[in-house]
Amino acid sequence: HRRVREAVVSTQSTGNTNQYGRTFQDRSHAFIILPRTSAMSGKIINNLNVRGKRGNIVQTFPAVEYDFVPNKLTVDEDELLHIQWTGSNTHNNGGNGGDGQTGDAGDGTGGTDRHNFLQMLQSDLNYPVPYENSTFWDMVESVNYPNASPLDLAIEYATSGYYCGYKSYGRCAEGSHASDSNKAALNQQLNNAPASYFGHVLKFKSTGTCVYMCSRNNNFTNRSQKGTLWVKPSGKTQAQ
Repeated sequence: HRRVREAVVSTQSTGNTNQYGRTFQDRSHAFIILPRTSAMSGKIINNLNVRGKRGNIVQTFPAVEYDFVPNKLTVDEDELLHIQWTGSNTHNNGGNGGDGQTGDAGDGTGGTDRHNFLQMLQSDLNYPVPYENSTFWDMVESVNYPNASPLDLAIEYATSGYYCGYKSYGRCAEGSHASDSNKAALNQQLNNAPASYFGHVLKFKSTGTCVYMCSRNNNFTNRSQKGTLWVKPSGKTQAQ
């Protein structure tokens, strides 16, 4: 009851106590923040990740389709960039559709998330540039694995870590590399690649622009998993 100008006015708060202990559309996650190495000390680390889930725009509602996040990023050349992602092999969008429709439209094995990172020449294209014509991998160097070559980085990001580079650079056991003859071939839709990839923390050797895409989740008329990265001279970036 509330007293308003000497009159008592009764109001009611609408609620159902049977629902108070329930959780709807739980989006809670747990993650670990690792300590910085000495080479990362004092540096800004930008996190380039993915969001969304498998399905078309109706099936993913109220979430979103796959996308890079942020999909437009400007960084100083003296900052660091960690490109990484997480995914699942047990996505289940069946049963009661709730707010959206059931189903998990997409390429590759149903119920699975997959991502990769491939440079394009320009954002209105839908295919990557061959490694020989790429520029991004010569712009960067791995902070946590400095012996990784540009080719090693390109192969890892193209395969979501299925291949641990072209040849050994001190990260993975023998048999994990693209040059190892006993390593099974990568499925073209990344079905046998990991759902999650730790990636590398990268530092920049030069400025430039990189337009990039994911090859698996860039299908259908309403899906476009692309992004643009601008690396500017130190002190030249603007607030985003």
